[in-house]
Amino acid sequence: MKFMYTYQKDEPQQLKFFLKEQGISKGLLAKIKFQGGHLFVNGCEQNVLYLLTLGDQICVVTPDEAEHETLLLDETPIEIVFEDEHLLLVNKPAGVSSIPAQYHPNNTMANRVKAYYKRRGYADQVVHVVTRLDRDTSGLMLFAKHGFAHAKLDVQLRKKEIIKKYQALLCGNIAELQEHGRIELPIGRDLTSIIKRQVTEDGRFAETEYWLSAKNDTLAFVDIQLHTGRTHQIRVHFSAIGCPLVGDDMYGGTMALSLVRQALHCRHLQFRHPFTNEQLVFDCPLPEDMKAIKETIDVR
Repeated sequence: MKFMYTYQKDEPQQLKFFLKEQGISKGLLAKIKFQGGHLFVNGCEQNVLYLLTLGDQICVVTPDEAEHETLLLDETPIEIVFEDEHLLLVNKPAGVSSIPAQYHPNNTMANRVKAYYKRRGYADQVVHVVTRLDRDTSGLMLFAKHGFAHAKLDVQLRKKEIIKKYQALLCGNIAELQEHGRIELPIGRDLTSIIKRQVTEDGRFAETEYWLSAKNDTLAFVDIQLHTGRTHQIRVHFSAIGCPLVGDDMYGGTMALSLVRQALHCRHLQFRHPFTNEQLVFDCPLPEDMKAIKETIDVR
């Protein structure tokens, strides 16, 4: 893949420092050098020590990324929300894991995306997962279509510049929910389980913000924004305040309704495009299983 830049500084600068400013890491430079990539300045191939001057035209050619052969193919179609040469955004259904695990190597979104890349014949075949979702959480899931895009999006993640918002159906002590609230409780492992998490004094700081949008005597519908990204954060936090998610038997949610998975949906994703700097905003409607229950709640 090619990336074009124009050097616009009055003072000269070595190519390697300019490329670092563009987000090209030492690791990517090594791949360019040793795995078939190229660096051109004004149409001539150069090394990273080349001294750039005002107006120089830089072309970075990254090597194609061969597939990970151990990642199996799953030909199940994917629902694409947005796609360009750098990004792929999908609507993940509930009941599908984001990535394979040791005893579940197939039937995940990563397997499905790999098969999609194969069908399309893309030059870059590596599946780069940017934002994951729990197996039973539905909604927006972001992939980068090459390593450079992944690296630039990771910077946004670390700076908390990628905004994810969720919708959830809660049960339990609904009367105690505020119109708007923040849950700030540390989360750590539950030593009785290899999967479960819990609120614990020696856990990592976690912050969840929510807005109440509808409720009746037994159920509530809330909009949620995460300010940290701990495992099972939303599920643990709402369980800790006595309002577990409907369908979440691991954390005490009722199983008496039609939902057989936690009622959690990633409905909003907002971030800067890693190459155009355009602010991208996406929303994804509720799936039918959550929508059907929400419609029974008195809208506030």
